[in-house]
Amino acid sequence: MMRIVAAVIFSLYLVLVESGSPGARETKVGSKAFTESVILGEIVTQLIAGSGVKAIHRSQLGGTRILWEALKAGEIDVYPEYTGTLTNEILARHRFETDKQQKEFLIGLGLQLGPSIGFNNTYALAVTESTSLGLGLYSISDLTAHPELSFGFSNEFMDRQDGCP
Repeated sequence: MMRIVAAVIFSLYLVLVESGSPGARETKVGSKAFTESVILGEIVTQLIAGSGVKAIHRSQLGGTRILWEALKAGEIDVYPEYTGTLTNEILARHRFETDKQQKEFLIGLGLQLGPSIGFNNTYALAVTESTSLGLGLYSISDLTAHPELSFGFSNEFMDRQDGCP
């Protein structure tokens, strides 16, 4: 199951609290180059602005690595990310045993996770009913018997460990 969470620079929180003036700094919200990320980035931007903090949405910056590196470099202050992408792609080589270990690692980088945005974004595949019945496709694993089929996945999904290489 994948939930969407916002990855937030921890120092942003400190800057906003210590400055005493919420409008003194512009918060830069980033989003990836696909529609859902842009919409979520805009929602985050509006939530921040609604709390009295000046916010700007830098939309469609690129893929996961571009946003992650921009966040670490301080070029953006926040962006919506999938917990599955964070765990299985961004931090995959670390293999944390607990969420607490992952959170402590992020704090060490000067980052923290925000709260879950509150919905499940599990991957799903769709075929027409006639294709499903004609080829006997009732589960994702049934697709392995049909290499002749064409799939419409993003490059990023095809390159992921948990995607479809």
